[in-house]
Amino acid sequence: MDGTAIIIILAIAGVVSVLLFAVKGILDQLPDVFDSFRRARDAWKQLKEEQDEAAKPKETEEQPPVADDGEPPMAA
Repeated sequence: MDGTAIIIILAIAGVVSVLLFAVKGILDQLPDVFDSFRRARDAWKQLKEEQDEAAKPKETEEQPPVADDGEPPMAA
């Protein structure tokens, strides 16, 4: 074996170790990414629910009184 083969083997080993280190770094960040996505999705759902509730008429709003004959009362 001459020196060139040894250098090529060392270069390949170096590239593999750098790739493994990069993949490990990406995999370590995935749980944080998933947590952030879950929080954003929950906040979006909560915002949509609040908007839907605000758009609905409130049940406590007073309805104008209706006369017994089914017609609204005359204004004075």
